[in-house]
Amino acid sequence: MKKPLLLFIYLLIISKVYSQANQSLVVATNQFLNTLNAEELKKTTYDFKDTLRHKWTNLPVGLVPRPGIQYGSLSDNSRLAFHRVLSAALSSQGYLKTTSIMALDDILNALYQESFDKGRINGEMLKEMQNLKWGHGNYYISVWGKPAANSVWGLNFGGHHIALNITADGPHVSMSPYFIGTDPAEVKFGKYSGLRVLSKEEDFGFMLINSFSELQKSVAILKQNVPEDIITSPQGSQRITNYYGIAAQQFDEAQKTILKLLIQEYTHNFEHTKAHQLIEKIMHSGIEKVYFAWIGSLENNKPHYYIINGPDFMIEYDNAGFDNDGNHIHAILREKGNEFGEDLLKQHYLQSKH
Repeated sequence: MKKPLLLFIYLLIISKVYSQANQSLVVATNQFLNTLNAEELKKTTYDFKDTLRHKWTNLPVGLVPRPGIQYGSLSDNSRLAFHRVLSAALSSQGYLKTTSIMALDDILNALYQESFDKGRINGEMLKEMQNLKWGHGNYYISVWGKPAANSVWGLNFGGHHIALNITADGPHVSMSPYFIGTDPAEVKFGKYSGLRVLSKEEDFGFMLINSFSELQKSVAILKQNVPEDIITSPQGSQRITNYYGIAAQQFDEAQKTILKLLIQEYTHNFEHTKAHQLIEKIMHSGIEKVYFAWIGSLENNKPHYYIINGPDFMIEYDNAGFDNDGNHIHAILREKGNEFGEDLLKQHYLQSKH
């Protein structure tokens, strides 16, 4: 009798912790909304069932406009409040990656201007890049439905190289799809030389593939060209339905540890309770059922790609770049069956009176 009772107590505690975490996000989001005037609220808030909520992209705003209010147009008071929203949704590492990606857009503008000033690119190229309208302030916030602990609602935050898609229902939160990217992956010149915002996504990938024996590499490495972008890009129709590469059941314990570190580098961008909820789900299904595949160079600064695919999730990472220099990262984490809270909403509507 003790085991069922202990399990019940454990689930009760976990449910309470998850509920408190979501409540913090609800409170922070409502406090942010309360800083906006009527015109700003009109730009920010949407009906939860609006299909626009599902239409995300990672392209620059100059190519694809975003719904919502521009971060750069906010008052200081509203920006302070929105950073509390990010802090409630993300871990410290996730928060720092997000804000650093935003800052990297300003660095990218400065790098193109410096390249023009030193004669590395012409004025036409500079103007073309400026027309893409990337910049620290050019990210957009949209809230879908009314943030509350007992109702479904959502929040999207996106712009160049960021797509944070949150769906919440009581104690449950979905953050899929979650996209991050960096250009440059490593700043090569100027004031910020050496900066690598997504360093571990790259380093742990190389650590894993280079830990393999020649036999393991022959299974894990796919003989094809490095994709120009993640295969499941929202701009394309292609989707990954099969498992490729090598199964983790063929890893030794040290390799399994590296794989877990790599997976956690993505899941632990989320707030603590969501991160552990997701990683526990992955581990419960079995790390041995996770597949890892690699394409391209085994050295950095050359094009390379990897995919991690398991029963509950998929991670794609691509570092090719438009110049094919292996210095432009696109990465995505998808929770299978729970894109934009699909599974969460299904359970909500089954359990609710309406």
